Amino acid sequence: MKTYIIFFFASLISLTALSQVKQGIISSTVKDSKNLAVGGATIRVLNAADTAVITTRTTDVDGRFQFTNIAKGSYLLKITAVGYKEFNSSPLHVEDNAGVVLPVIILLPAKSTELAEVMIKAKRPLIQMEIDKTVVNVDAMISSASSNTLEVLEKTPGIVVNSNGDITLNGRSGVMVLIDGRPTYMSGQDLSLYLKSLPGSLLDKIELMENPPARYDASGNAIINIKLKKNRIGGFIGSFATGYSKGEYGRNNHSLNLNYNYKKINLFGSVGYSYEKNYSIDNITRSFFDYNNTPTSTVGMLNDQVSKSNGLNTNVGVDYAATPNTTYGFQINLNDNKNNDLFNYNSDNYNAGQLDNIGKGNTIGDNKRTNLGSNINFLHKFGTTGKELSADINYLNYRSTGNQSLINSLYQPDGSSISDSKFFYDLPSEINIYTAKADYVQTMKNNAKFEAGIKSSFVNNDNKSDYYNITDQGQIIDNSQSNHFKFRENINSAYINAQKGWKYLSIQLGLRLENTQSKGEQLGNETVQGSSFSKNYTQLFPSVFFNYKFDTVGRNTLNFSISKRINRPNYQYLNPFVFFKDKYSYSSGNPQLTPQYQTRYELKYQYKQLLRMGFSYNRFTDVIFQTTRVENDVFIRKPENVAFGYMIILNTSLTLTPAEWWTLYFEPQLSRMGLDGMAYGEKLNPSTYVARIGLYNQFQFKQGWSAELGGYYASRDLNGQTFTAGRYRVNAGIQKKIWKNKGSIRFNVDDMFHSWVARERSVALAQAYSFQTNESDTQRFGIALTYNFGKDTFTRKSKHKNNALDEERNRM
Repeated sequence: MKTYIIFFFASLISLTALSQVKQGIISSTVKDSKNLAVGGATIRVLNAADTAVITTRTTDVDGRFQFTNIAKGSYLLKITAVGYKEFNSSPLHVEDNAGVVLPVIILLPAKSTELAEVMIKAKRPLIQMEIDKTVVNVDAMISSASSNTLEVLEKTPGIVVNSNGDITLNGRSGVMVLIDGRPTYMSGQDLSLYLKSLPGSLLDKIELMENPPARYDASGNAIINIKLKKNRIGGFIGSFATGYSKGEYGRNNHSLNLNYNYKKINLFGSVGYSYEKNYSIDNITRSFFDYNNTPTSTVGMLNDQVSKSNGLNTNVGVDYAATPNTTYGFQINLNDNKNNDLFNYNSDNYNAGQLDNIGKGNTIGDNKRTNLGSNINFLHKFGTTGKELSADINYLNYRSTGNQSLINSLYQPDGSSISDSKFFYDLPSEINIYTAKADYVQTMKNNAKFEAGIKSSFVNNDNKSDYYNITDQGQIIDNSQSNHFKFRENINSAYINAQKGWKYLSIQLGLRLENTQSKGEQLGNETVQGSSFSKNYTQLFPSVFFNYKFDTVGRNTLNFSISKRINRPNYQYLNPFVFFKDKYSYSSGNPQLTPQYQTRYELKYQYKQLLRMGFSYNRFTDVIFQTTRVENDVFIRKPENVAFGYMIILNTSLTLTPAEWWTLYFEPQLSRMGLDGMAYGEKLNPSTYVARIGLYNQFQFKQGWSAELGGYYASRDLNGQTFTAGRYRVNAGIQKKIWKNKGSIRFNVDDMFHSWVARERSVALAQAYSFQTNESDTQRFGIALTYNFGKDTFTRKSKHKNNALDEERNRM
């Protein structure tokens, strides 16, 4: 590890030595009539010929702004800030390698009626379409304040969360979930429990990236980046939200956000608490056949699970602007989650149509998870040259202590006992993750840009499972069922990314190199012999993006891209430990798994923020799926590299404004997907068409009233050996602004008709058939209260802060 740390800092130093390039700039300072700086004012650069917006940014706390990489031409400046009259400049002329430094710009106060108008216009849209991602503004979702983060994701167009906690985006599994741009290194139930512990009111936005550039890790078939709230406003401000929802059981979420920004220091923090009680009911029918396809036996099962969890999430940090161009930051996050499960199952086993036996059992689980994360970051901008260097060092610790007790009983049809078994699991685990990365960006003249970066990550995973049989003599360890698995992984990567733009055409070429070294070790005991495996592989991940503008301001654009990505097995998938769910259902990991690869070709057209259409072809090799094999009457689930797969997707996103008070988002998608492989000697070649339709309406009424009505439909879907039948859900909400628009009270209903029920049918099972339904507590009625408080130095910025953060991505 020492060698990699030396390599990291040596590379960091060498990047700072790169030469500087001059280019056209526009800069100035904005003040009010009392000569006080106006922080947070929105500055727009317009094309002088047709007033089309070229780029946007906001002033800092000292009222300063600067645009770099301004091409030769004539421009206008438009400056807006809540509480001030709009400022429009005379034409500004920019030459190559030259700058325009304007005198101090004074904004005049506006009338109160004008202030109200600006506040209404500053409302964030729910969905924003960008050429490389879709942005969902969570605050615009009325139900977010009474929901946890996982529920917010489930309401996001294109995202589906199944009963196992696996997240898919537009049908793609293996999605990488980021928090503030940093990987969580969790998946499945671990990720699900973590997201449930985060109140939705802590979220700022969700970014959906189906084809991310080389700057991001190559892992994952798609990326979901969850961005938490972090204000950059002068003075002290805060917000509070509390929400309660009721279905079969009650849930509540509470959060507090605080921010203090003064001169060079920005302090921020948040705390959130979430409590959830949920139920899940599985109704399962399994049929078995002989070699002549004659039915031999049938098992009917009814599984009923009730789970309770409560989570506390705390996040604090500081940003220090040492100079106008250099900022240091530190952040620490603590997440504590407790989870209790009660799982009951009942089974009826029929042979030759006659009831043979009855099974009953239950599992009681108690788990405590503590996640600690810390981050040190650095950003330096090299004056007005368009160069910037950033670095991040992260440490993550995930610790879990849990246990499960299981009881299985088998009875004759007359109720007499056949057998009883009791056993107990002790399940401690710990993961330590260290990452360090550096990124360099250089914006050059003639509309060109260069990016490069390096990253190293080290993961140490320690999972232990001690299995005890419970007898009259007490707990007796069973070494044949116990397991201790250790896994270590080191990924080193580097990337380069180059962009060049002309009047109508722009090209971006990226190349990412990743080397993966991993070692897994199953420690032996008195009964089980130890085993281990090692893997070392290096891969290149190229990406190419072409963007063509049909007009000079980019209202109509056509984009074509090609990229390659990898989906590595998650740590639990590699653990060979066998887990017992019930008498007829086991699951285990697979240390022999290899990565899954995806090559994606995509063509997209976009017209302003109104319309986006896309067509993509996705090719998958060594597809990883949870497969199922049948041994006697037991279904055993195990991840395998089973097949070649493909997915063809045609999608459309349409934003309409039928009336001034009504905004409509419509997202239809049609896809064709299929697999071609083998699963335990059975041919696995299912295929299907899938239709997905999302419809979302926002209504803005007078006197602070607003409402939302949305729905999502998914037709038959395919996931490995499982077909899922079509289903739909309808959500609605209403909101009233109170306390001079500083607060709001919200009412919402989720899954209005309780129609979000999963119906699954398994295929490619040797001499067996399985069908099951899964229902959970998705129909809910919620109420929430939000309140913004504090006195900021620049009141106008608090009205625009969300828009300002959105517009920072357009900085040149």
